Amino acid sequence: MKAKTKTIAAYTRVSTHDQTTKAQHAEIQKWLKANGIPASQVEWYEDRETGTRLRRPQFDRLQQDIFAGRIKTVILWKLDRLSRSLRDGVNALADWAEKGLKIVVVTQQLELNGIIGRTIAALLLGLAEIEHSYIKERQRAGIEQAKERGVYTGRRKGSVVSSPERAKNLKKKGLQISEIGKALGVSDATVFRYLRMT
Repeated sequence: MKAKTKTIAAYTRVSTHDQTTKAQHAEIQKWLKANGIPASQVEWYEDRETGTRLRRPQFDRLQQDIFAGRIKTVILWKLDRLSRSLRDGVNALADWAEKGLKIVVVTQQLELNGIIGRTIAALLLGLAEIEHSYIKERQRAGIEQAKERGVYTGRRKGSVVSSPERAKNLKKKGLQISEIGKALGVSDATVFRYLRMT
């Protein structure tokens, strides 16, 4: 019996290699199950790259499959998984719309197609870009404060092993979770994970 063609793409993305896409996978799989879509119809694409640029290995593969006509629906956990850049995100969505693709954003309960869908997507991408710029500004401010307090040494490649110890030392010095994250260049969730390590 011939295998069923995979016409649905599930795209997930995290910004760094120490982050996980488990939550994204779980939400998308929940949506697939609720809509009666079998796993055999779904092709997964996962990137561990920044969202500020579109050139990513799995996103490139997704684009090739879309423009080859193999994919008819793209499922995203959140719209900013597609792109952190308004221009790049809107351009990608416009290209997909021209191909007649249906875009589903599970956590924002959106189904985007046609001009209204693209307009809503443009608005949401714009808000995501603003939020990302605020995060970067807060991160820069946190790093400056950490430098002034003499606790910031920068993020070194290959220093992940020592990060839990540094996180604990910074916590002992009275820094908040967000300050520790900024000092180490990691997310708050990663800081909590480091602090739980024995």
